[in-house]
Amino acid sequence: MDGPDRAGARRGSTLKAVSARPGPSRRPHDAYAALRSANYRRFASGFVVSSTGLQMMGTAIGWEIYDRTGSAMALGLTGLARALPVIVLALPAGQIVDAYDRRRVLVLTQTAFAVVVMGLAAASYFRAPVGLIYAALFLTGCARVFNGPSRSSLLPQIIEPGVFHNAVTWNSGVFQFSAMAGPLAAGVLIAEFGAAWPVYVVTAAACGIFALSASLIRPREAARATGGFTMKSMAEGVGHLRREKTVLGAITLDLFAVLLGGATAMLPIYQKDILDVGPEWLGVLRAAPFIGALVMSLVLAHLPPFRRAGAALLWSVAGFGAATVVFGVSTSLWLSIAALTVAGAVDNISVVVRHVLVQVRTPEHLRGRVSAVNTVFIESSNELGAFESGLVAKVFSPLISVVSGGVGTILVAAWIAWMWPELRKLGALHEESVPPGGAEAAVPASAEVLAREETGEISPRSPGA
Repeated sequence: MDGPDRAGARRGSTLKAVSARPGPSRRPHDAYAALRSANYRRFASGFVVSSTGLQMMGTAIGWEIYDRTGSAMALGLTGLARALPVIVLALPAGQIVDAYDRRRVLVLTQTAFAVVVMGLAAASYFRAPVGLIYAALFLTGCARVFNGPSRSSLLPQIIEPGVFHNAVTWNSGVFQFSAMAGPLAAGVLIAEFGAAWPVYVVTAAACGIFALSASLIRPREAARATGGFTMKSMAEGVGHLRREKTVLGAITLDLFAVLLGGATAMLPIYQKDILDVGPEWLGVLRAAPFIGALVMSLVLAHLPPFRRAGAALLWSVAGFGAATVVFGVSTSLWLSIAALTVAGAVDNISVVVRHVLVQVRTPEHLRGRVSAVNTVFIESSNELGAFESGLVAKVFSPLISVVSGGVGTILVAAWIAWMWPELRKLGALHEESVPPGGAEAAVPASAEVLAREETGEISPRSPGA
């Protein structure tokens, strides 16, 4: 019969294979393993350019909206405009990413970004009504819902399974660099031109460059979704998350932490009204978390994975909340920059752990759909967090908005640790678990292996990003 006997045999052979793996001490750690792949270099070079441009756009949007309206609520609405399409389109987007060529989907989404942002540049140049800016942001959200899942699920197809953890760590570093450089460049351009439209033009060109570099990537063949576009098929990613409690706990933690800790939405107010500095400092404030995250990425790339991934994840989120509180009460420019830098550094630990966890414990044919659900948690929480911060700032004050969010983040970390003890006890993550050929290869990431990691029967190796 197909049931317990075969499943038991499979589990037994899997556990033997896992137990036979050499521990990390027998294998030298290559900090630059991912960068030796031509495929990954094409991916990363395009990603850093596009991401820098999109970070520039995010800075310019905040500056332009607040400059034209002077309203905290108007700032919050920018997040809502970008979040709505992510929430509505996530499930069909994940199904499309799993059913079609992920590289082609990535190329099309970057092209869509370029076209829409050029329209945004025109709206800004001609001082069109603010409503048109929100409409353009809504359209970028539509592209975004396909971009995240296609990019993250493509990554395991372009590198060797044994270096996946390293690739994720470098990928995080690439993003953090772009997120640091983008706001700084945007601040310089805004200060020079006194307008946001030049920033949008640069963003459009950057997305076009990633579309070109992505078209040159040669990924290996991957298992694709079958069964058509049914609600059941689209919801399979949700079903997988319900079974994988550690993944569900990790992305739930991120959802609430980002939803509550959305201090970056208030940066234009802090720059202009609280710290009383020029627009070039807005770029510095926005870049500060990513400077910290970039430094942390470089540190993590040169270190072996965490032995206690769950504890690292939870403590890093709590640290992010504490740094947010410090930023919220600060009236000193340099203390504010320092607090944001620390927040970015500790947050990057959780980014690495969560991303490796999601990909390692997801079968290949489900990665697009699981990544789409993850996108809803991440992207919408960022944007809805901006809306929540704007709303609280309008009703109370920016200080209360930021400080209450930081305190809430700490409480959420404690709640998740209590709700999901399997996440709190999570040991090392094994990049070898990334399936090179589909769902069957994902079996080592099952509950049995997790239990063996937690009891120490498998040599700890740890998380990534």
